[in-house]
Amino acid sequence: MQRDDAFLRAWRDTTGPAGGTTDDEEVTRPPQTYRTLWISDLHLGTPGCQARALLDFLKHTQCETLFLVGDIIDGWQLRRHWYWPQAHNDVIQKLLRKARKGTRVIFIPGNHDEFARKYLQHNFGGIDVAEEWIHETADGRKLWVMHGDLFDGVIQCAKWLAHVGDSLYEFTLKLNRHLNSLRARMGLPYWSLSKYLKLKVKRAVSYVGDFESAVAREARRRGVQGVVCGHIHHAELRDIDGILYANDGDWVESLTALAEHADGSLEILHWAGQLPTRTGLGAAASRRAAAVPA
Repeated sequence: MQRDDAFLRAWRDTTGPAGGTTDDEEVTRPPQTYRTLWISDLHLGTPGCQARALLDFLKHTQCETLFLVGDIIDGWQLRRHWYWPQAHNDVIQKLLRKARKGTRVIFIPGNHDEFARKYLQHNFGGIDVAEEWIHETADGRKLWVMHGDLFDGVIQCAKWLAHVGDSLYEFTLKLNRHLNSLRARMGLPYWSLSKYLKLKVKRAVSYVGDFESAVAREARRRGVQGVVCGHIHHAELRDIDGILYANDGDWVESLTALAEHADGSLEILHWAGQLPTRTGLGAAASRRAAAVPA
């Protein structure tokens, strides 16, 4: 818990060096402008976090409001093993810089950064912490924004099992990295072990469907037109019995975000395809994103 509290205090520090590149160095590509952006499941503090790709996204997008829809910091992993490279600090500094420059940044904690829920209604360096939010789009639709772990039966009823599953998922990602390093040396394309397991395990497919339906039912009960969430690492934008269900995906495998345009229309952004290939980052991220089920 001391590490968690120390890290949250760091969000208040907006005067320290940001590390990495400066804004003057970020003019390589013109920024894309949106009314609202939603990102979640960054899992900063884990080797699986795609921090460099995330920095590229934050540098080359602008918006009036940016929602951080949970699992931004992986407190579960940090308690087991402290991992915090410079790129992860650069992400936090970039978020703080956006807030200083006028973007409204709203952080809705998830289960992996649940330690932040004791700071609800507080502000850290210009970033508001909230349990949930009702966002009104430019065309007048009300969207309920929340992380989604409250609709995960494993999280709510058997948290110990969720921790076991998290450890197994992290092991799968680590194994995936080693496996694809070997495949690359053999001249073989990227292959995702996690995708294979998700598609082969029928219970996992059923879990995603049950989660989406439960979230949509609760949104209807609340009288809103749609819901935005994360949690399950599966980007989706579709109608469920008259309710708009939007999941912004994750930044471990899919490198996706949800965007609202000036007219209120919504779109899932697949950032892997927009990364510069000259650095090698784009190609690697594209291979990772291709591993995520559509």
